[in-house]
Amino acid sequence: MLHKKKNKIKSSNIILNKKAYYDYFVEKKFESGLILQGWEVKSIRSGQINISESYVMHDKNEMYLFNAIVQPLHMSSNHKICDPKRKKKLLLHKKEINFLSIKNKKKGYTLVALSLFWKKSWCKLEFGLAKGKNIRDKRTENQKQQWKKEQSKILKKVKTIF
Repeated sequence: MLHKKKNKIKSSNIILNKKAYYDYFVEKKFESGLILQGWEVKSIRSGQINISESYVMHDKNEMYLFNAIVQPLHMSSNHKICDPKRKKKLLLHKKEINFLSIKNKKKGYTLVALSLFWKKSWCKLEFGLAKGKNIRDKRTENQKQQWKKEQSKILKKVKTIF
């Protein structure tokens, strides 16, 4: 009996933006491709990228990733002037762009970069429609996380006793 190979889509995270989950309530997540230059791809493969303060903006019926810092490599980018903070165009459908631009204009909402990952050989960006947290929200979330940790410790002790 022959077994069919299952098409597994290989995806691996390059970088996660943990700060975004701390500062914002992420309501909806989106995935898009990026238009990158050659030196940027090489730098991303070596892990020389920072998206902790990056965000997505609507500009002339297109979406761009701003404030993502890609450090150029010494070896690959000697002949070309590299701008580490260059805005990167996102590859989205028109319906998605229209939906996101309307939601982004609402007060309190923003589009925040959450993670960068490889999907097959393509570099993809996961970003989210997010609403800002205030200090009280951050405190209550911290308390919930600490309580979950304590619960798991208590459950481990109870399991070892019985």
